[in-house]
Amino acid sequence: MDNEIKTWLYDVLQSIREIDSYYEDKPKRYADYLIDTKTKRAVERNIEIIGEAVSRILKKDKNFKLENAQKIIGTRNRIVHGYDKISDELIWSILINNLPKLREEVDGLLK
Repeated sequence: MDNEIKTWLYDVLQSIREIDSYYEDKPKRYADYLIDTKTKRAVERNIEIIGEAVSRILKKDKNFKLENAQKIIGTRNRIVHGYDKISDELIWSILINNLPKLREEVDGLLK
């Protein structure tokens, strides 16, 4: 695998780990997320980084297999360019449902 692609995959993992670190000493609860603006912004920023890394991977290798790559990039673009149209429910759903799967997939690609 290309070294740049590996670097970007590690960036994806690092962003997921950082998001997970926000919940090391407390449970993941949506009600808490809603009132914690700092965590919301930090999660959104890490999702931006994930989307940018995936975009760079696909620019380097358009045939690179990563499930939901276009959705990941699209979410990044929505956060960056349509920040006022991003719902807390969408970000929370990504945090709970999609990031664990993405982490597994990227771990598998790097092994």
